[in-house]
Amino acid sequence: MATLLAFDVYGTLIDTHGVIAELETTLGDGAAEFSRRWRDKQLEYSFRRSLMGAYADFSVCTQEALEYTDRALGTHLSDTAKEHLMAAYGRLPAFAEVPEALAQLSRRGITCVAFSNGTREALDGLLHQAGIDQYFSDIVSVDEIKRFKPDPAVYSHLRTRLEASAADTWLVSSNAFDVIGAGHAGLHAVWVRRGSEAPFDPWGGEPDMTVSDLLSLAERFN
Repeated sequence: MATLLAFDVYGTLIDTHGVIAELETTLGDGAAEFSRRWRDKQLEYSFRRSLMGAYADFSVCTQEALEYTDRALGTHLSDTAKEHLMAAYGRLPAFAEVPEALAQLSRRGITCVAFSNGTREALDGLLHQAGIDQYFSDIVSVDEIKRFKPDPAVYSHLRTRLEASAADTWLVSSNAFDVIGAGHAGLHAVWVRRGSEAPFDPWGGEPDMTVSDLLSLAERFN
């Protein structure tokens, strides 16, 4: 089989901190910290739900994380403001280089799929509004098996669903936990190190490949 690139969506293709502009209208200089805490808690809730066997889709984790962050930071957002923020999460932008990088991979005949904690419905809308949906041959959502990354079952599901071998499958993610999870499940893994100072988790292994952005990735798969 030809090389298959499975792209994480939130934080890899799509900038989760694109919500900062919406936050700035009510929180001003506190917007960036709120966005960071919201994202961290969103992921924490997905991990905890997986461990508990208490799956709820990613939008629930996002909503609950928003409520927690509002309480923790004492920002007292109105229900209307929270509704606007949740809506903004469905309109998050792609990182600037993503469309061109995906276009280059497409021209070279590389098969690309989106592989995410989000639901199929949410991902369809997000990738479409970002103008990059045409570059993906399929979307694989963890919602199909009611588990979250980095559960090994999620990566096994990816391979089964796409009838892909581990040797031909590359997970591409900016999230270190996702990269480690994919490697643990026997896949190749690329870490997109979007922050130049970001350390990789010291778990005794390294990604198969590290790139600074997706244009750098496209060059490697030339």
